[in-house]
Amino acid sequence: MRALDMNGVHLLDLIDPNHAFVTELASPDVGCITWSQRDHIVNIVQPRDRNEKLLKFIARRSVADFNKFINVLSKEQAHLVPLLLTDGGKTFISFWEQAYSQQSLCKCYAPLV
Repeated sequence: MRALDMNGVHLLDLIDPNHAFVTELASPDVGCITWSQRDHIVNIVQPRDRNEKLLKFIARRSVADFNKFINVLSKEQAHLVPLLLTDGGKTFISFWEQAYSQQSLCKCYAPLV
C-alpha cells in the first residue's frame, strides 16, 4: 500500500481506467471497490481524474483489497504492476523515465524522410 503513496502520481497518467477494468474491480469475484465507488468512477470524464479517485478508494481499503487490485491490474495492464511491487517502484520509475526521455530525444533528432 505504501507504493500507492510513492507512485500514485505516476499511476494517475498510466492506468487505463476503462469501464471494463473498473467494473471488474467492483465485481463480486474481486470486490476491491464497492459498486457505488465504481459508479462514481465511471461517471468521471477525465481518465486522470478517474485514476485519482480510484487510487483514493483503493488506499482506503484493506491490504487484501490492494492485492486484489494488483491481480486485476496484472491481467489488464501488467506493465504497471512492477511500479507497485518492485522495490516500491523505484527501478520501474527510473526505467520508465529513461525510456521516455530517450524516446523524446529520438523524436527530436529523427531525420526527416
